[in-house]
Parts: sequence; C-alpha cells; structure tokens
Amino acid sequence: MATTASTPAGIASPTPGPRNDITDVAGISVGHHQRIGRGWLTGTTVVVPPPGTTASVDVRGGAPGTRDTDLLDPRAAVAAVDAICLTGGSAYGLAATDGVMAHLASLGRGFAVGPRPHEVVPIVPSAVIFDLGRAGNFANRPDASFGRLATIAALRRRRPLTGLAHGVVGAGTGARAGGLKGGIGSASVIVDGITVGALVVVNAAGSCVEQRSGALLGARTLLPGELAWLRTPTRADVRAATDALAEQLAIRRARNESLARNTTLAVIATDAQLAKSECHKLAGVGHDGLARAISPIHLMVDGDICFALATGTHPIAGSDTTAFADADSRTARFDRLLAAAADAVTRAVVHAALNATSVGEIVSYSDLYPSAVRHR
Repeated sequence: MATTASTPAGIASPTPGPRNDITDVAGISVGHHQRIGRGWLTGTTVVVPPPGTTASVDVRGGAPGTRDTDLLDPRAAVAAVDAICLTGGSAYGLAATDGVMAHLASLGRGFAVGPRPHEVVPIVPSAVIFDLGRAGNFANRPDASFGRLATIAALRRRRPLTGLAHGVVGAGTGARAGGLKGGIGSASVIVDGITVGALVVVNAAGSCVEQRSGALLGARTLLPGELAWLRTPTRADVRAATDALAEQLAIRRARNESLARNTTLAVIATDAQLAKSECHKLAGVGHDGLARAISPIHLMVDGDICFALATGTHPIAGSDTTAFADADSRTARFDRLLAAAADAVTRAVVHAALNATSVGEIVSYSDLYPSAVRHR
C-alpha cells in the first residue's frame, strides 16, 4: 500500500532507520509506565533526549492540556529541554511531570539555578490526553509515580537493542480514535544522512480510517516495503465494521458518554543541527502529518500538540547563498527534512492503529478489519 514520493535527481530516496522508531535518533530514549485492570486504563510516556537538545512546540488543538510549553516559544529564553512528558489523565495527569522532574533532579540534570550540583530545575514540557474513566474509575489517573517510573524506564533504554513498544502502552494505554482503540506509534526515516523519528499518542475525535474502503488514511505514505503485508479490507469486513461502529456509537450515546474529549500528541526528533525557530517549523509540519492520517483533526474538542527535538549532531549541509531551487542548498535540504518528518508522523499513526489491541468494548482496527492484517 506504500507509494514512493518523488525525489530530486541525485538525491537518495528516504529509508526507515534500523528500528523504524524514534529511538533511531541517537541519544533519544523513551520509557513507558501504565496500569491496566481493576479500574485502571492509563499511563505515561517520557522522551529523554541528550543534554543540550534544542526544542520547540506547535499547539493546534482547541482544548490542550499542557505544562511549560511556553518555554518552547522561539522568543523564550530557554532553548534546551531535559525531557518531554506525555500522559493520560487529562489535566490531573500533569502531576506525572513532578515525578519526571524529581528523578532527573536527583541525577543533577536540569537548568542550573545555583552553584551546587543539585540546584537545578529540569525543563520538562508536558502534554496530556483525555482518558478519564475509560476503565470505569474516573479517579484512577497518572500521578508523580507514573512519571518517575517512565523516566527510569527511558534511562534504562539509552542504547535500545530492540524496537520501541507500540500500541496499548504508556500514554496510549487509555487512548481511542474515532471509536477504535488508539495507542502509541512510532516511525523513523533517514534523509540526506540525517535521521528523523516520530512518536505519536493517537487519541482523536476523528478517525484514522477511510470509512468507505476501511483503509487506514495514512497508509499511502508508507515507505516502500514498510508493512508490505497490509491490505485494503474486504467489502464484507467494511460492512460488518460499519454496523459494529454504529451499534457502539448508539450504546455510548445511550449512556450519555461524551464523544468529544480527545487529543493526539506527537514528538518529532532529529539529529540535525537546528535553531529553535527551525524546531518550531519542524513541529508545525508534524501537524500536517497528523492531518493526513486522522480526519477530522484540530477541532475545538481536541488538544493536538506536536513537539520537536533537535540533538544537533549533524549540521545540514549546503549554503544559504545557493539559490533555493538548488537541490544542494541548505534550504532545499531542510525542506526535504520537513517533508520526511511530516510523513514520519503519518506513518507513526498507522503503526499506532495497527499495534493497538482491543481492550474491553473498545475494539482495535485489526480486530474490526481482520482481512487487512491477515498476511501479517
């Protein structure tokens, strides 16, 4: 189902990284912590970059839940972050950030505010999704312990030997998307020798599925050979899915259950050397990637947010004195990085949908459209 994007002559086609997830960007580590069962269905995900990583953010949803995102405005003084915290629990879940900060501070990591090693303030911008009550107990939501344990898990994976866990983990544990089970997804790409990775928490009011065909909206951006087993569902599956989703919608309405509390979160990371303003642009195109994979998006009931991290390992080659039309100019190379990053976000949404598993009455894409994944 993949399509190949056009590439300028003499420029290598984008390829996924070895693990095809955000940890392909050297120095980026990710940790999850979640609780499932006995009234729990929520969790926290922490992304820990190398010290000195530049960051910015772009907030597009009408109902965001955030902490310290104003620091990432290109006009603000602080350029580097110590972690990004993504969590369930709506605004209550921001308490998880306390645990992230406390653990990083115990290691002496943070913005120095005094002469002693422990006198630091870790910079941990955070964002939440709405998953309150999805396992039956509204009061069960992430607290500082979730953030601490997710941070510990991330630091233990500084040099991951295996791919990142996807699906019903971390901040994606209680997620749902367009009536289906949501979750965590990730993807990566190498373009012009620079690695870009994306991680998403898919918890959208909109759907990841094209309703008439049953195909995932983002599948057309997959790289050649990526998820080669994925198929368009059969008509019988589409008819059965339409009936099942209509029945589920009627049940939720009968319970007076809100259909409009959602958020999709994304983190883009790259080893490119970028200014804070360029990170802001990178975060912005991440929303283009979300819009290709989820429809509708950026509604007043969504809190959609995209963070961008640049570790600065690799300068972007080329001179800005060269004409913009020149494929070797820095501007042209940065444009290719932006385009690849947007596609990586779209691909990450596809991976989230395919790795989500049914939980209770919240059914997954794979269970609703089995013919699409039969050759997995």
